[in-house]
Amino acid sequence: RIVGGVWWFFTLIIISSYTANLAAFLTVERMVSPIESAEDLAKQTDIAYGTLDSGSTKEFFRRSKIAVYEKMWSYMKSAEPTVFTKTTAEGVARVRKSKGKYAFLLESTMNEYTEQRKPCDTMKVGGNLDSKGYGVATPKGSQLRSAVNLAVLKLNEQGLLDKLKNKWWYDKGECGSGGGGEKDKSSQALSLSNVAGV
Repeated sequence: RIVGGVWWFFTLIIISSYTANLAAFLTVERMVSPIESAEDLAKQTDIAYGTLDSGSTKEFFRRSKIAVYEKMWSYMKSAEPTVFTKTTAEGVARVRKSKGKYAFLLESTMNEYTEQRKPCDTMKVGGNLDSKGYGVATPKGSQLRSAVNLAVLKLNEQGLLDKLKNKWWYDKGECGSGGGGEKDKSSQALSLSNVAGV
């Protein structure tokens, strides 16, 4: 009887510990980011957001005819100049100091690069708001134009541009695994440490 009682007590403790840790893990993972998109950001008032004081991101919001982005621009314009920053580094520093009360809107390439740099405390939330391309400028009528166009197209078709981005953004990143695409932060696998008990 004593051995049976000890066994049942031990089993009860193990199951209780497992259930408590599982519930805590799932709750914490769900609470990581209350904002999952631009729409979420526009609907709330607790988290301030802004862009560089000049540049393509600010122009995107200023010229947008999409209702959500117009609403976001109205907010940023009303909070000017406090939500705008002079440099990207200043915007990222403000995000880090704000303890979740400021979101910095910037181009995805710079965002992904920053996310992979120490102290590894920033993240990209949601998808891209817009899609833009970059070009290489040459003088008008330059013979370099077609050679540069062909070279860039060839590199793109071979996948070398994506490989280079992965090499310099993720492979040489300082924040562990990442890599070329949207990471799903809401559904991570449980590890042994999440269910190890007390």
